[in-house]
Amino acid sequence: MPAMERLYRYQQNGAARFALAIGDALYEVDGDVFGAHRRGREISGGLGSVKLLPPVTPGKIVCVGLNYKDHAAEQNKPLPAEPLLFIKPSTAVIGAGDAIQLPPGVGRVDHEAELGVVIGRRAHRVKTAEAWDYVYGLICVNDVTARDLQNRESQYTRCKGFDTFAPIGPCVARGLDGSPRAVQGLVNGQTRQSSNTSHLIFPIDHLVEFISFVMTLEPGDIISTGTPAGIGPLVHGDSVTVRVEGVGDLTNAVRNE
Repeated sequence: MPAMERLYRYQQNGAARFALAIGDALYEVDGDVFGAHRRGREISGGLGSVKLLPPVTPGKIVCVGLNYKDHAAEQNKPLPAEPLLFIKPSTAVIGAGDAIQLPPGVGRVDHEAELGVVIGRRAHRVKTAEAWDYVYGLICVNDVTARDLQNRESQYTRCKGFDTFAPIGPCVARGLDGSPRAVQGLVNGQTRQSSNTSHLIFPIDHLVEFISFVMTLEPGDIISTGTPAGIGPLVHGDSVTVRVEGVGDLTNAVRNE
């Protein structure tokens, strides 16, 4: 794994650029962030001087359902024998500071705080022992869910796939490993979800093997590893934060569409 650094993506003169935060300094990235690249000039003013974008543009976000025992219990569902997978579309992605839009007439919409894993190179039928060789870094994900729709359907495409229902960011944290780390969900500053990845039913390396057996994972794709107990509704005017230890805080406003 590389030394600890955080990858951001920002807008400059109408174009998207990447930046690396090392300590308190922010630097442009020259080259391919998933390949050969180097640190460029320092950005004057740091993070406060730029408009942040989603740090990667995933072709797909592969989510894992019921991957915490406490969440399975609060949903009154049995523990899965193998990972339960669904996909959020790329069109659902927004970044830190963007607004989650509540669609009209869909009923209750919930937050789901999750740790995401960003893939760094093409992964096809990767073995568990080699899984971390394919991990680029870790990211915060909010698996926003139209709960009333989910409770009416056996498939998750519609309830998970609305535009703005996949906030990611604010950065990709590199240089981290699979050590247990805290995952929290906060609404208006009040903690609703609080757990630790040590409670994952299926850990990250297992998920990389299981998912890459089914589908090829490309650089920038995200595996969202599941949410702990404490999911709850969002309403217009809320501010929701996903906090992952070692990664950072992903905060989004909530607005009626």
